Amino acid sequence: MAVFESVRPRLFGIAYRILSSSTEAEDLLQDVWLRWQAYDRTTVADPGAFLATVTTRLAINALQSARVRRETYVGPWLPEPVDTSADPHLGAERGEALGFAVLLLLEKLSPTERAAYVLREAFDYPYRQIAEIIEVSEAAARQLVSRARKRVVSERRAPVNGAEQRRLLTAFVAAARSGDLAALEKLLAADVISYSDGGGAVRASRIPVIGAFRVAKYIRAFADRFWAGVEVGWTDVNGQAAALLRRDGEVFTVLTVNASDEGIDEVLWMMNPAKIAALSTAT
Repeated sequence: MAVFESVRPRLFGIAYRILSSSTEAEDLLQDVWLRWQAYDRTTVADPGAFLATVTTRLAINALQSARVRRETYVGPWLPEPVDTSADPHLGAERGEALGFAVLLLLEKLSPTERAAYVLREAFDYPYRQIAEIIEVSEAAARQLVSRARKRVVSERRAPVNGAEQRRLLTAFVAAARSGDLAALEKLLAADVISYSDGGGAVRASRIPVIGAFRVAKYIRAFADRFWAGVEVGWTDVNGQAAALLRRDGEVFTVLTVNASDEGIDEVLWMMNPAKIAALSTAT
């Protein structure tokens, strides 16, 4: 038990980054734990490496199944937010492959590419060990990481720092709440995309809204009814600032933005009750 618990934050960090779901990551770790209990541990020279290997391989398989389910998801699918106020890196060497902008791009990779990228960029595993974990040659592991890295870099603008992201989010909430069209447009990049993830469980836009004017107009259109009686709290999810929107004491939306020097590039409205339940007790 002590060995497993000592590496659990790292195992969760690996599973979450591959699956983009804390619920699925927790379920997977239960499976890892059961396998560890049943295994002949006297044959394991490095428990941490063994458990990381089991976790990664199970996560690759789980992601393949998860993607089939996501094809029938109602409306835009967004990663499940995870609280990073206590552990900003979620057991990793650094906070890579944790922010929403990167997680959304990682959805475009194959499960094996994604796993290789996560192990290298977030946990700094040597290529030799990555190759062993995902059962490819070292040269192939290098190629997988390189291909994934190029894709992430080429499709993502350089992000603003954490303080600026928080400033933009705070300004966005104020402008959205007041329905100030001009203020909203000023904050948004020309090609901004607004995603609302309700999962069919709550009322939310089922298609992304694209473009500064359209997003601003869309937000202004529902400002009066959406923000009525709303209390705004603040927290850190996935290593970035987020607003917790409460009505009658219950969190009904986790809102964050991804931004670059061009302004807010993505607005993420996470509203699926099943995905945000764990954040309902955050302050």
